[in-house]
Amino acid sequence: MGFLMYDAGGAAFRDPDAEMRRRILDSLHDADGEHPAVMLRHDSGWSLSAYRGGAVHWQNLEDGTVPPGELNDLPLNEVLRLLALLAAGEIGRLRGLPWRVDT
Repeated sequence: MGFLMYDAGGAAFRDPDAEMRRRILDSLHDADGEHPAVMLRHDSGWSLSAYRGGAVHWQNLEDGTVPPGELNDLPLNEVLRLLALLAAGEIGRLRGLPWRVDT
């Protein structure tokens, strides 16, 4: 399985390596109200969206029964680590994180 990553301008990149993921994350400096996040979407349907300031949203875009979660105030290196986990298909490790879920 692979993944797509979208920069803050909406451009898509197929299976970017770690350096390219960092550059895409850096595009958050140019984020605006229309495109406030970058997103990595794994072919399994799971996605991570990262926002300026260290907020990360986690959800399964293909399974509406799984509530989305979020983590806030993450340092850049932690956001990159989470993106790397999803890129590698480490869904179980990501699901085990303390995601805040709004009910």
